[in-house]
Amino acid sequence: MDSWFERQFKLAENGTSVRTELLAGLTTFMTMAYIIFVNPGILSATGMPFGPLLVATCLGSAFATLLMAFLANYPFALAPGMGLNAFFAFAVVIGMKLPWQVALAAVFIEGVIFIVLTLTKVREGVVNSMPKSLKIGISAGIGLFITFIGLQSATIIVNNDAVLLGLTPLRANLPALLSLAGLILMVVLEARKITGGILIGIIVITIAGIPLGITKMPEGVVSMPPSLSPIFFKMDFSLIAKPEFWVVVFTFFFVDFFDTVGTLIGVSNRVNMLDEKGRLPRASQALMSDAVGTVAGAVLGTSTVTTFVESASGVEQGGRTGLTALTVAVLFLLAAFFSPLISIVPACATAPALIMVGGYMMMGFKDLNYGDWTEFFPAIIAFFMMPFSYSIATGIEFGIVSYVLLKLLTGRGKELNCLMYVLVVLFVLNWAFL
Repeated sequence: MDSWFERQFKLAENGTSVRTELLAGLTTFMTMAYIIFVNPGILSATGMPFGPLLVATCLGSAFATLLMAFLANYPFALAPGMGLNAFFAFAVVIGMKLPWQVALAAVFIEGVIFIVLTLTKVREGVVNSMPKSLKIGISAGIGLFITFIGLQSATIIVNNDAVLLGLTPLRANLPALLSLAGLILMVVLEARKITGGILIGIIVITIAGIPLGITKMPEGVVSMPPSLSPIFFKMDFSLIAKPEFWVVVFTFFFVDFFDTVGTLIGVSNRVNMLDEKGRLPRASQALMSDAVGTVAGAVLGTSTVTTFVESASGVEQGGRTGLTALTVAVLFLLAAFFSPLISIVPACATAPALIMVGGYMMMGFKDLNYGDWTEFFPAIIAFFMMPFSYSIATGIEFGIVSYVLLKLLTGRGKELNCLMYVLVVLFVLNWAFL
C-alpha cells in the first residue's frame, strides 16, 4: 500500500510521508467539518430539505476533493463555499424570489463557464500573473481573515454596538476560555515540534468540553443518510433568457473565481509550492477540480463548491500532496453515515486551530519589499480588506486595482502585464453595476 501511495502522490519527492499526510488530512477535515451542518442549515432557508442537503454537501465535497487529489496532487480540500451559499439562499432565492431550482441552474452554468476558462488557460493565467508582492499580501490577508473567523467562532471577539467589535466578558464565557486554553496548548505543541499539534489540541478541547457541557454527546453514532432524490438533478433552466438570471450567474462566477484564485495563491505561497518564477505548477488541474466540483455540486443539489481556506490547517501540519486531499474526501464520505459523531466537535475546539493557522500565514510578510511603496501598499490593502470586508475576492480586487494605479502614476507601467489591465476593467465594471 505504501508503494502505491508513493507512486501515485510522489511522497518522497515532496518531502512527506503517509503518516504526515493522513494526519494533515484529518486536521483539515476537523477544521472544515462544520460545513456539513452549516451549509444545509443555510440552504434549507430556501425550502430545500435539510437531510438531502447534508448528503449533497458530503458527496459534493468528497467528489471535488478526490479530483484535487488525483488530478492535481495538491493537499487542498473543497466544499460548498461559505458566503456563496448565503448569497444563494438569502439574495437569490429569498431576495430575488427565484426558485431554488433556478439558482442551482445558475451554479451549474457558472461551473461550465469555469471548465471552459480552465481549458483555455485563462484561470491559470490569472493565478500566474499575480506579482510576488500581491501573492504575499493575499496569503497574509487570508491568514488575518482566518484568524478573524477563528476569534469570532470562539466568541472571543463579539459584536459591540459602540465600536462594532469587542472582547467578550471572559469570566462568563466558558467556550471562549476553552478556546484560549486550546490555542496556548497548540502553540506549545508546535513550539516543541510535536507532530499533529493542531489535531491534538482539537481533540483535547473536545474532550475537555464534555464535563463542562460544551461538547454535546450524540444520541447515536451511525445514521443512514436520507435519499438525495428531492434535490438531485433539479436544475431549472426556464429563466435562462432573463437578464436577472445572468446577473446571478455572473455574481456566483466573480466571487468564486477570485476566492479560489486567492486561496490557491495564498496557501501555496505560504509553504513554497510555487516554482522559481512564482507560478503554481499544475494550476490548471487544481482549477479544473474546482470547476468540475461546482458542476457536480449543482447536480447533487448544493451551492457552489470551492477550495477552502481551511486547507491551510492541514498544509501547516505537513500536508504536501493529494494524499492529504484523499484523506479529507474519504472522511467526508464517512461523515454522511457518522454525522451524529462528527457533530460533537464544538466550535471552541476548531477555532484556535484557525487562529493559529492564520498566524502562520501572516509570516510571509517577512519577504515583502518594504522599501517600494508600489509593491508594499497594494499588499497591505489586500491584507486589510479581506477580513474587514469579509471577502477574499474583495481583498484581491482592491490589491490589484491599487497595484495597477500606483505603477501607472509613478511611471512604471512597463512592469504591468496585459492581464492586470483586463482585471482592473472587470473589477471596475463589477463595482459599477453589481
